[in-house]
Amino acid sequence: MTVSPNLTLDSFQVLKRFKTVVAALIASAALSGCGVVNNMIYKTTGDVMQGFSRDHTVPYLLESDDLAMGCAMSEATAPLLMSFGRVTSEPDQLAVMLYLSAGGCAEEKAREHELAGLAAMHSLKAVEAEDAMIRQKRAYVLAAKRYHKAWQHHNTFYGKPDDGECPGFDDDMDEFIYMAGLMSGLQALNAQVQSTASLGVPANIGSIVARATSCLDNEKWWGAPMALRATVWAMIPGALPQGENAFERLERADKQGEAAGVRLPHVFHAIAALNQGDSEKVKAVIRDHAEAINDRPADWDWRFVDAMATDMIVAISDRMWVENTGHRTPLGQLGSFWDDQQEEVETMDLDDLL
Repeated sequence: MTVSPNLTLDSFQVLKRFKTVVAALIASAALSGCGVVNNMIYKTTGDVMQGFSRDHTVPYLLESDDLAMGCAMSEATAPLLMSFGRVTSEPDQLAVMLYLSAGGCAEEKAREHELAGLAAMHSLKAVEAEDAMIRQKRAYVLAAKRYHKAWQHHNTFYGKPDDGECPGFDDDMDEFIYMAGLMSGLQALNAQVQSTASLGVPANIGSIVARATSCLDNEKWWGAPMALRATVWAMIPGALPQGENAFERLERADKQGEAAGVRLPHVFHAIAALNQGDSEKVKAVIRDHAEAINDRPADWDWRFVDAMATDMIVAISDRMWVENTGHRTPLGQLGSFWDDQQEEVETMDLDDLL
């Protein structure tokens, strides 16, 4: 039998096309499989990173008193850790700590610009002062945005505090991050005010935070929840409940913080006194803080929080010093002020010996 050359050629072409289709299908399946494998790897990595950061990185950082390193870590790692939300669950709880810390970095820069502006005003350098104040407001804009992100992630994870129900806490770290989220809300509102810009931070955060602090164990957390609540009472007109005294509450919270070795209530007390324009009370709080850190070391597990409190107290002291003298608090003299009365030193009249 004779085979047609055309038939052989047609069969060859069909076979070639079939091989091409099969190769394409195999390649597609392989690529699809790689995508699935990669997604599984990414998800697993994201879950591990979130868990490790929450259970080990955050506690490790809280035992440190190196605020600058904590600041650098939060700014550098926040994009990496938050990006895992694209392949696994959003790391809302971790985000509270990351954005709260990163907001603190921006606020630290704002305070530096403010001091530069005050020093320039003290030296009658108007242009330099104005430029520094502009840089200060820009830094506060960034701080407000970061703090607000922390607040939003806090609400996503724990539920909105104004709903009236307290969340169930799994452990102490869970409860601490809840408190950190409340602080981020207040900080967001304060930074927005300082920036003089409208950034979408709700104006009622203060009253929401005041109510939400009742979900926290005041004794366990060094008096800080009560100090937060009392600060809101002192700063918002009409917020003080009948029969309460905000500054008496703040004084009690101070003692709790001092006894625990975590002096965070001092910061809230000083802020409330500043808002009242009571400079003598502010000085008294700063003196108490300086004495407390000399009398008792910080609680080892919460050294970062105590160091943060001291840093903020120093910032308040520096502002007062620069306004009045043109320079910051002298090194090693936290708790002293430019107008302190010098103790009289007994002198001997050497003329009688001659």
